[in-house]
Amino acid sequence: MKKEPTMTNWCSDPIDEELDDLEQDPFDDIESEGELTKGEDGQLYEHRRVVADQGQTPLRVDKFLMDHLRGTTRNRIQLAAEAGYIQVNGRSVKSNYKVKPNDVVTLMFSRPRRETEIIPQDIPLNIVYEDDDLMVVNKPAGMCVHPGCGNYEGTLVNAIAWHLKDDPKFDPNDPTVGLVHRIDKDTSGLLVVAKTSEAKTHLCHQFFVHSTKRQYNALVWGNFAEDEGRIEGNIGRHPKDRLQMWVYPVDSEIGKPAVTHYKVLERFGHTTLVECRLETGRTHQIRAHMRHIGHILFADERYGGCEIIRGERSSSYKAFIHNCLEVCPRQALHARTLGFVHPRTGEEMFFQCDVPDDMQALLEKWRKRLQTEV
Repeated sequence: MKKEPTMTNWCSDPIDEELDDLEQDPFDDIESEGELTKGEDGQLYEHRRVVADQGQTPLRVDKFLMDHLRGTTRNRIQLAAEAGYIQVNGRSVKSNYKVKPNDVVTLMFSRPRRETEIIPQDIPLNIVYEDDDLMVVNKPAGMCVHPGCGNYEGTLVNAIAWHLKDDPKFDPNDPTVGLVHRIDKDTSGLLVVAKTSEAKTHLCHQFFVHSTKRQYNALVWGNFAEDEGRIEGNIGRHPKDRLQMWVYPVDSEIGKPAVTHYKVLERFGHTTLVECRLETGRTHQIRAHMRHIGHILFADERYGGCEIIRGERSSSYKAFIHNCLEVCPRQALHARTLGFVHPRTGEEMFFQCDVPDDMQALLEKWRKRLQTEV
């Protein structure tokens, strides 16, 4: 029987909520199928290590790693095994190797893993709430939450490290404190930060069991036949584009279960403002789910939202869309509300923040256009 997660190991990494970190895939280091390529110094470097439980029943190593790694697919794991990158107790194994109790499973790649130290940087923070246990911040669009993907400074955690630099209990490089969940670089909105390990463990548990309350506002292409609905479908890597996520059938072994509820707030004809409530928090969940039902987020370049998907092809309409993209040159997605139980007091906490100026200006342009057409 596989071991279920415990309260203590939920908090090592923030929850992937609409997270834009797809570039950080260790499996992209596989140079070729079936051939083990070492680094310039002739060595392989450890990127991940998972130790099997004492009670671990025999399980294929590819399935074992699927249970312990985020943001990958079984096919990628199998390719890594064929390339010789998966080792058990120091020896390369194929994907059909059966993991046994106390086995040490490692991913070995040809490039050293970059260790990123969080350096405090004096960057303004929009703090919505703060006490001795936690803080809630309103992240602007354009700011990465965490170093990586070529953004190794100027991130939200660098700003948090500066803000809490005089707090002796807070170490920005300690994974048991800090961000509890994350959102895309180009998504704005609310995030909760834990100042203590106890607070992070408690908050992570709430995200894990889906008891938090999170609502997003999104402007999407197209009109809806209904006023509200529910989208359910597993979310995993796109089979061809590693920088996108894809929606797979609920009964599929690919991806992770995901549920999004939506409600129409305003209709503009060719676009619609919707409220999305997350039941789960998967990478690119809203972006992938909305694309799946034919409503790509407006200005979402990665998923094709910068193209004219609905409306006429007149020069005036093209100019209007061009102006909209200049006003809000990022996916029109804002994490507007966040609710959770305070980890120490047990109090129900609820926060909301207005749609930021760029997205508000975008909505006003659509409202004015709709008025002129009536």
